[in-house]
Amino acid sequence: MSQVEVSRMKPPLVPLATLIGRELRNEKVEKPFVKFGQAALAKKGEDYFLIKPDCERVSGNPSTSFSVFAIFDGHNGISAAIFAKENLLGNVLSAIPQGANREEWLQALPRALVAGETSGTTVTFVVIDGWTVTVASVGDSRCILDTQGGIVSLLTVDHRLEENEEERERVTASGGEVGRLNVFGGNEVGPLRCWPGGLCLSRSIGDTDVGEFIVPIPHVKQVKLSNAGGRLIIASDGIWDALSSDMAAKSCRGLPAELAAKLVVKEALRSRGLKDDTTCLVVDIIPSDVPVLPSTPMKKQNVLSSLLFGKRSLNSTNKTTSKLSAVGVVEELFEEGSAMLAERLGKDFPTNTNSGIFKCAVCQVDQPPAEGLTVNSGPFFSPASKPWEGPFLCTNCRKKKDAMEGKRTSKPTVIA
Repeated sequence: MSQVEVSRMKPPLVPLATLIGRELRNEKVEKPFVKFGQAALAKKGEDYFLIKPDCERVSGNPSTSFSVFAIFDGHNGISAAIFAKENLLGNVLSAIPQGANREEWLQALPRALVAGETSGTTVTFVVIDGWTVTVASVGDSRCILDTQGGIVSLLTVDHRLEENEEERERVTASGGEVGRLNVFGGNEVGPLRCWPGGLCLSRSIGDTDVGEFIVPIPHVKQVKLSNAGGRLIIASDGIWDALSSDMAAKSCRGLPAELAAKLVVKEALRSRGLKDDTTCLVVDIIPSDVPVLPSTPMKKQNVLSSLLFGKRSLNSTNKTTSKLSAVGVVEELFEEGSAMLAERLGKDFPTNTNSGIFKCAVCQVDQPPAEGLTVNSGPFFSPASKPWEGPFLCTNCRKKKDAMEGKRTSKPTVIA
């Protein structure tokens, strides 16, 4: 088959609004069932999870329902994980304009997930609305998609310094140092860490004591599944340190979600032992007439299947994720991993100007505008930086702005 023939077979890119319109016009396409299971084993007791399968965009209207699943893997205590579990969803929803229809809601969701990161803990936060899945993540918890084609794809990016070269470059460009622990004799041991602080992650919620280089800006990915459905496995690093994505998916194929979650945890325990908190959520997004996702053999990806898969990615700057590649299974609608706040949030973030109080676009704290950073304000750190062109930021978040954008802080001039 010639390249011309292959290119003719490649489906055109389809905007999200068109996909939703097709669903609304086609009575045979129903909203999927969402079935889920959860399992966990505790070592330190710092893992928490959130399951909310019956949320509604419009209160009292079941047709506007959506589901939320999240894992919070705390470190150096549990307070940040508990706080994020209790507040993150509310902050995300408050960042979406009131009265938005479903199309507008889905299009606003990726930005709202950036603005809603509020308070150290890792987070993998998943919103399911019909066949559309939106995932935001900071840290090293992970969400994978196992499709009916038997191909496993990452919907998150690991923010471990050991594995993420882009994040190492961002931290060092911000003035931080990346290195291993030094022991007696000058030997280096353990994973790469960010100094000061010694955290092996480059992104998390909280961790205010480890410097400005650890940022809460998440990687966000949004995809639309076909009506064949798929399975999400959302888990803390206690799973992924023991199992690869493929191993986790294979270990539970063809099983109900509740049993699947238990088997993933059991397989991780068998492989590595209980070295860390181990938490797993399995979420099946399935047609209403299918009781459980059927087990399908793993298929090898080939050039033709890659060309046949229609994908749309908006302003994607993070190159570390594996690309979704199953034929006709998912449409990639959005992906962004930049730490540039103005690029992620835009200029038109809503503020409460009637009361004279502005809401910070990152931490959602209310603050008088004179105490924060508004559009076209001057730079906080470096005089060479361009004026801020994003939404309002509070005092604390503007102190992190340059670090979030990978810029070095200006150093005071030493007078001899």
